[in-house]
Amino acid sequence: MMEELRELYQEFILDHGKNPRNFRVPEGANRSAEGYNPLCGDRVTVTLRLSGDVIEDIGFQGQGCAISTAAASTMTEAVVGQTVSEARALMERYIEVVKGGEGDLEALDKLAVFAGVSEFPMRVKCATLAWHTLTAAMDGEDTTVTTE
Repeated sequence: MMEELRELYQEFILDHGKNPRNFRVPEGANRSAEGYNPLCGDRVTVTLRLSGDVIEDIGFQGQGCAISTAAASTMTEAVVGQTVSEARALMERYIEVVKGGEGDLEALDKLAVFAGVSEFPMRVKCATLAWHTLTAAMDGEDTTVTTE
């Protein structure tokens, strides 16, 4: 990875890890799911307000490492206003890149910075926990999502 991208990755993760966006329960939320990464103890609850199939508002709460928190924070920014199918498609592109696969980094916009996680395979689960939890919330599942 280019040195500039590595520095951006570190700055971005630290910023969102220390100052997470949408760390809250949205007013009028009608879907929620919990996620747990037993490998490092990350816990996240994703709560959203769906109107039809559009994510009108989304927030998260929990505790975890900087990567997990930053991933949840940026995810909430990326999917608000999207349809469920658009959010799923974005998740697929994101996970492909995080796992080190080829992907359209430009289409990921700010999320492309997480491509750096692929250099740390043990951290992939941290970077994807919130996304899997979002899927469970969109599907209305009432189980805890785990990374195992």
